[in-house]
Amino acid sequence: MTAHQAEQNTLHAIQALPASTTPKELLDIVITHFACPVGTIHRMDDTTGLLHLVEKRGIPDAILSAIERIPLGKGMAGLAAERRAPVTVCNLQTDQSGQAKPAAKLTGMEGSIAVPMLVDGSLRGVLGIAMPTAHQFTESETTLLLQLATEIGKRMID
Repeated sequence: MTAHQAEQNTLHAIQALPASTTPKELLDIVITHFACPVGTIHRMDDTTGLLHLVEKRGIPDAILSAIERIPLGKGMAGLAAERRAPVTVCNLQTDQSGQAKPAAKLTGMEGSIAVPMLVDGSLRGVLGIAMPTAHQFTESETTLLLQLATEIGKRMID
């Protein structure tokens, strides 16, 4: 199976799931596809203007309080939400860009990406994943993550 076929299989698998599929199940599909031990789903709360953590995998307790509620423009998730565009870091451990919060290093991860969940132009939240090795996400991987984020976002209705 080619990488493209695997990507399409993952996208179709999520699209075929019922609306009642939990954020946990959705995140598990994404992190399994990308072989990432760390992942998060944040829901946008338009009332407070904050991203609220809905689901997590592999997040150390030491940084949990820092990611439970994220303001727009802060950290990778906040920047992805504010820009409505993917934010990537090839190596969280050596990053000097300022896009990731310093606490992100505590995950022990390197390659990381946060993508907005956009549904019909509306920001529903942010999907984030990270892997233990340095990684520059390809255009194809980023496109798939944006598509997956949209599918997850469709289920993020209050």
